[in-house]
Amino acid sequence: MSSSLDQLKSTGTVVVCDSGDFATIDKYKPQDATTNPSLILLASKKPEYSKLIDNACSYGKQHGKNIDEQVDATLDNLLVQFGSEILKIVPGKVSTEVDARFSFDEKASIEKALHIIDLYKEMGIDKSRVLIKLASTWEGIKAAHTLQSKHGINCNLTLMFSLTQAVAAAEAGAFLISPFVGRILDWYKANTKKDYAKEEDPGVKSVQSIFNYYKKFGYKTIVMGASFRNVGEITELAGCDYLTIAPNLLEQLYNSTEEVPAKLKSEGAQSLDVERKSYLNDEALFRFDFNEDTMAVHKLSEGISKFAADAVTLKGILREKIEKA
Repeated sequence: MSSSLDQLKSTGTVVVCDSGDFATIDKYKPQDATTNPSLILLASKKPEYSKLIDNACSYGKQHGKNIDEQVDATLDNLLVQFGSEILKIVPGKVSTEVDARFSFDEKASIEKALHIIDLYKEMGIDKSRVLIKLASTWEGIKAAHTLQSKHGINCNLTLMFSLTQAVAAAEAGAFLISPFVGRILDWYKANTKKDYAKEEDPGVKSVQSIFNYYKKFGYKTIVMGASFRNVGEITELAGCDYLTIAPNLLEQLYNSTEEVPAKLKSEGAQSLDVERKSYLNDEALFRFDFNEDTMAVHKLSEGISKFAADAVTLKGILREKIEKA
């Protein structure tokens, strides 16, 4: 019997590797790969990536008037170097994240995204192979709309925890969204003191509702479940458009032959009784409806802070290397 990983792929789900480690990405043959500051920070500590860091530091020193500008230029270059190396392995796209500090700044998010795309262009990589990752704040969603509609740059709206965010992202024309499964489960376990079977996992149910909503109303935005805590969460979402999976869980699927039938089917959504919502140009309604979901508010805040903190840590490492060079 084929592996559970191959069975998952056969349900129509595109498998994406959630990693900055080239060796693990190559092993599981994913279509795409996603990165974030936390993953790049982990990878950057491995000796095999020291050359990339040295190259980035050299670039930064040439493209900054002072140490702060040099560090910023170094980080941007490092993210793009990782993305470029990943694109030598995967046939599809790589996601590269805009600094989480800009999560509430639409203009700065757009400017940083355009800069990242320019850096990829310098390395000979077309924008069609890059997804710009933005937090699913109102400002991030608006930035994605501008990037998609005016610049033809595909976006991945990340740190998504609610249908409210998903609806706004689809209306903005985002290429892809990343609803976070495991982090939702984390919140519910901490706040209800309950354990959840995979069928009742609140993170799984959140992605199911978003998937069904998109298919019901014909949105083309890709639903990519993310942030998994266990294999059960993944297999319950078999049939979802995309799933981005960390290497340790890919390994479990790779070594398993348990059956993985399709659980999500777009044709089944047509008959569902689902209320249509709209947040297009209605910031006040978006903020109110999002604010009504305590879990989503907490996890979005936490996620932005964590990504920003890891970016600061990574910048500290780069600053030290630049100053010693």
